Amino acid sequence: MLAMERTLILLKPDCVQKHLVGSVIARFEEAGFAIRGCKMIQLTDALLAEHYAHIADKPFFPEVADFMKETPVIALALEADGIIDTMREMLGVTNCLEAAPGTIRADWGSKEEGKNMMCNIAHASDSAETAAVEIKRFFAEDELFL
Repeated sequence: MLAMERTLILLKPDCVQKHLVGSVIARFEEAGFAIRGCKMIQLTDALLAEHYAHIADKPFFPEVADFMKETPVIALALEADGIIDTMREMLGVTNCLEAAPGTIRADWGSKEEGKNMMCNIAHASDSAETAAVEIKRFFAEDELFL
């Protein structure tokens, strides 16, 4: 039996700009994921530097930060048994050009070379430990619901 887990999802500016928010959330709900938190937020430089600390020193980070500030994003805290692995399978690999057919990134991510890694619809936590940290980063305790 899989353990009950929570994950953080950020629906990125390309998802918002393409008017895909409802379609993406519908896939999550159809998969049986429970929404425990949901809000639209404008990301700040400080929040982006913290969230992307693992790439903040890379030469491409300013481009990532600029992209993530193009529009507000939708932050979701989702919960289900084994959601971390299931979500990553549903999204597909980071590079939209390599994502398996039928995954969210293959269906709606950018097919344009150079944008296929960044404009990939959503960020998802990569482990339960990362999810716990990321959810606390984007949601106050009173913004999460059972």
